[in-house]
Amino acid sequence: MNNLILGRYIPGDSLLHRLDPRSKLLAMFIYIIIIFWANNLATNLLMTVFTLSLVFLSGIKITHFLKGLRPMVVLILFTTLFQVFFTQGGQVLFQFWIIKITSLGLSQAALIFMRFVLIIVFSTLLTLTTTPLSLADAVESLLRPLSRFKVPVHEIGLMLSLSLRFVPTLMDDTTRIMNAQRARGVDFGEGNLMQKVKSIIPILIPLFASSFKRADALATAMEARGYQGGDGRSKYRLLSWKFLDSLALLSLLFLGGLLLLFKN
Repeated sequence: MNNLILGRYIPGDSLLHRLDPRSKLLAMFIYIIIIFWANNLATNLLMTVFTLSLVFLSGIKITHFLKGLRPMVVLILFTTLFQVFFTQGGQVLFQFWIIKITSLGLSQAALIFMRFVLIIVFSTLLTLTTTPLSLADAVESLLRPLSRFKVPVHEIGLMLSLSLRFVPTLMDDTTRIMNAQRARGVDFGEGNLMQKVKSIIPILIPLFASSFKRADALATAMEARGYQGGDGRSKYRLLSWKFLDSLALLSLLFLGGLLLLFKN
């Protein structure tokens, strides 16, 4: 649980830390779009160099990004192997029964692998350099034009803020419950797959119960204090868009132009 990266912020004074959270969130969307334009060695190398440069600028140790990759290893490997064994085309390199490995399958697997890794590294970079509450404010600010269409923008931002705020609390509750179950003789690492799944049930039930109690207590406290969101409510954290934020988005658009130029 201590290795969980979601919702974790590492304080710093780097160039990326000082960017407006709205620009970083928009950069994330642009990055996800343009990475699908990288379909050969040159464009993937360009994306890798760009991403590693941002990691260097952040001043954060590479071990934190490896922790962000760790929970996704199974999904990455499954998707990569799926591409290797089920993509047909190109020169046949190996064949046994229904298993056939082709040059096109290997190239597609390599592309999928690089996209997964780079997207996870970039998203980890976003969460490590931006506080969760700033991200929630950025989402609310970017969705504000939708309020004209009766979309509850403030409520969406509030739910996101509360969700991110209580991620560490839920992790603490999970650790506490697991320690209590271990003291009662439960072993979460032994047995086959079904036994491991059944051992999770004694964790989920008290975790859900404590979460609902905490949510009810929070709602009562907000009502007792007369909380009312929406128009007219001031903010403690004010977002400020600077020239550096525009420059960051322009650099991503320039990178996208280079990818379109060099892609197959």
